[in-house]
Amino acid sequence: MNNHRHIPVAEPKIGERELELVSDCVRSGWVSSKGKYVNQFEQNFAEFCGVKYGVATFNGTIALHLVLAALNIGAGDEVIVPSLTFVATANAVAYTGATPIFVDSEPETWNIDPAAIEAAITPRTKAIIPVHLYGHPADMDAINAIARRHNLWVIEDAAEAHGAKYRGKPAGSLGDAAIFSFMGNKIITTGEGGVVVTDDQSLAERCFFLQNHARQPDSPYWHTEIGFNYRMTNLQAALGVAQLEQIDEFIAIRRRNAAHYMARLGDVPGLVIPPQAEWAETVYWMFAPLITPEFGLDRDTVMAKLRERGIESRPFFGCVHQMPMYDSGQSLPVAEKLSVQGINLPSGTTLSAADIDFVCDVLIEMRR
Repeated sequence: MNNHRHIPVAEPKIGERELELVSDCVRSGWVSSKGKYVNQFEQNFAEFCGVKYGVATFNGTIALHLVLAALNIGAGDEVIVPSLTFVATANAVAYTGATPIFVDSEPETWNIDPAAIEAAITPRTKAIIPVHLYGHPADMDAINAIARRHNLWVIEDAAEAHGAKYRGKPAGSLGDAAIFSFMGNKIITTGEGGVVVTDDQSLAERCFFLQNHARQPDSPYWHTEIGFNYRMTNLQAALGVAQLEQIDEFIAIRRRNAAHYMARLGDVPGLVIPPQAEWAETVYWMFAPLITPEFGLDRDTVMAKLRERGIESRPFFGCVHQMPMYDSGQSLPVAEKLSVQGINLPSGTTLSAADIDFVCDVLIEMRR
């Protein structure tokens, strides 16, 4: 047994191109929110998503709050979100003064259940935020149809889904707007960072206005609204431009790693591999199987045994509707079951085939 081996759950791949562009940014002196790389990153990422506009921000949570604020969502409004998501999805709604309304997941894709959305709509509902969980797109045709019937905004939380596709269309182009995160564990990174993408020119302009203290174009120190300081730095954007040049390669690595995992673990009783709907192209931001009772050990015990062998893992997100600040008293059985059974195995771009084999060997061995 190699007790000194360490396999991280996710690690960015950063090389000479990133160093070249970040160094150029430093040498230029334009290290804050002014500089050529911010606009370049916004334009390039919007093009990658198949939309016209990108508004870069300091992180993904900020991006979601910004677009909600730009849509004038606030106190008295309701926004429908899945309970099985990272808490930032709900927090961004709460930042506006609106109320997040939690709904269950569907067992087929583990994403927000369209039927549950329909049942949760009230006269106060203003928007739906589908989350493309762990890189698998939500059922956007069904969600958009509901939104059209009820005159609701659809904002994709695509923080985990860079390059994922729904019926051939990229994540980020499937609603009125979308947000992405570029934290260090995402498919591409700017260290921290986020972006709003949209085809709606007026919405993009509103986001640009609010993210920069609501400055008046002709009078930068006169403000008629409360704005935010939500800008991405040129340093972050330089790193992002270099990363974006390699995104197709990074996605291919994620998919290759997932195929390797599935080949080794697909027949292991009690281990359920992640979904792949026939209409979706997932990017496996995390390779995230379920540990069911048939495995013989619960998820948390599996994580502890992996840790003993130097393998880092993560549990699925906790159900937000059960957290103290949002406790709704609801029963959302699909989300609750997924939350306690799901595990994120090492999934980073730097992961080797030997690393995956070691993880699989340890999992198979512990089941015996």
